[in-house]
Amino acid sequence: MSFFSNFQSDKCPGAISGNPLNGLCEKVCIQAQKIFDACIKQIQLENYTLTLTDLVPADPTYPMTFISAKSLTSAGTLTALSVDRLADKPGCARVQATVNIPVEVLYTDANGTDGSAQATISVKQDVLLHVPAPSIMPYKITAEVSAVCAEGTFNEGENTFTVNACVTIILKVSTDVQLLLPSYGYCAIPPAQDYSQEVCAGFFELPLYPQGKNCSR
Repeated sequence: MSFFSNFQSDKCPGAISGNPLNGLCEKVCIQAQKIFDACIKQIQLENYTLTLTDLVPADPTYPMTFISAKSLTSAGTLTALSVDRLADKPGCARVQATVNIPVEVLYTDANGTDGSAQATISVKQDVLLHVPAPSIMPYKITAEVSAVCAEGTFNEGENTFTVNACVTIILKVSTDVQLLLPSYGYCAIPPAQDYSQEVCAGFFELPLYPQGKNCSR
């Protein structure tokens, strides 16, 4: 028996007057990412060295002046990932990994020419997370990241910048699953409203002719 034939129903529970589930008429299976656990860490890295690669233009005139640096994507990559389940804390595990954050660095060279380069901020993480029991469909550990550097100093002869960075890392334990949810049907999408700068608003609302008043003595 398939999912469709197993869960079809001709009865609508929302048809009963006063039912808080008014309008609830079907069960829907959706594909979604279930988050079993997540944690956030925000840290300030001082005197962190950014090694530059993929410089544009390729041959800048040194020394270079730092302008800014920020993350290119919200998806970080994990290396050296280790998950150790804790015997004294069922369902919990010690998760260790290095989170790598790609960043774009903007600068000007000695001739005043604007340039950009790629670099990576790497942060080690050692945290406790809830990890689900083994299953046919495996869980995954991912990182959402953001980084910004407002100050930096060029290091002569090393092709690097020393920066102070503000970093946010969210570690998540998740699995792609199929969830059965109550449904109110498809969303009703309203027509788009065109943007217009109402420069004549107020003026067009005035009466066409002056409104006279009778003088009373």
